[in-house]
Amino acid sequence: MGNWDWQVFLQDPGGEYPSYLQWMLSAWGWTVSVALLALVVALVLGSLIGIIRTLPDSPWLVRLGNAWVELFRNIPLLVQIFLWYHVIPALIPVMKGVPSFILVVLALGFFTSARIAEQVRSGIQALPKGQRYAGMAVGFTTAQYYRYVILPMAYRIIIPPLTSETMNIFKNSSVAFAVSVAELTMFAMQAQEETSRGIEVYLAVTACYVVSALIINRLMAFIEKKTRVPGFIVSAGGGGGH
Repeated sequence: MGNWDWQVFLQDPGGEYPSYLQWMLSAWGWTVSVALLALVVALVLGSLIGIIRTLPDSPWLVRLGNAWVELFRNIPLLVQIFLWYHVIPALIPVMKGVPSFILVVLALGFFTSARIAEQVRSGIQALPKGQRYAGMAVGFTTAQYYRYVILPMAYRIIIPPLTSETMNIFKNSSVAFAVSVAELTMFAMQAQEETSRGIEVYLAVTACYVVSALIINRLMAFIEKKTRVPGFIVSAGGGGGH
């Protein structure tokens, strides 16, 4: 421990940033940006796919949703990022010239959407069927009883697994270095090579990831506490409760 030199972060890397500390903070900002934007994409797509997989009278939509989940869940994330970076721009001309940052957000968002879709489906199916029938009885359309009856309760049920997925999306954002997005992992690799202070650099980067995960965990715990419905219990078998 006596050989550690934390003053390395005050040194001038000789580029855009006046110190390695400021470079690391900028990289942390890129990591947070990638993760948050990808989370928005994943929540929107995952919710939509999860919903259509539970529609009672649309078997072709259910099959489409199932195919989406199987496709994006079974291809490794790094492979998906390379597909978005190298293959899709070649197949879809309008994607040429799109910044790698956007491509990584899309890749990470689509990958995570498959996992969130499965959680949304499970949350909806865990609710008692009586809630669906009650919504239909008062004259709600399918869209209305999903919006006003089913989804508000389903999201409350899946907050714990959503917490894990939100933490995972921050960790998975580290693969963005593969397409030259200047996030924490790329900073760590470059700073370690330039300074030969790998221990200090990687410990500091690890601390950034840990702090991010702890903030997410506490924030989601707060949301879960505030949105909890007193007396509502869902059985382990997914049959529902009251």
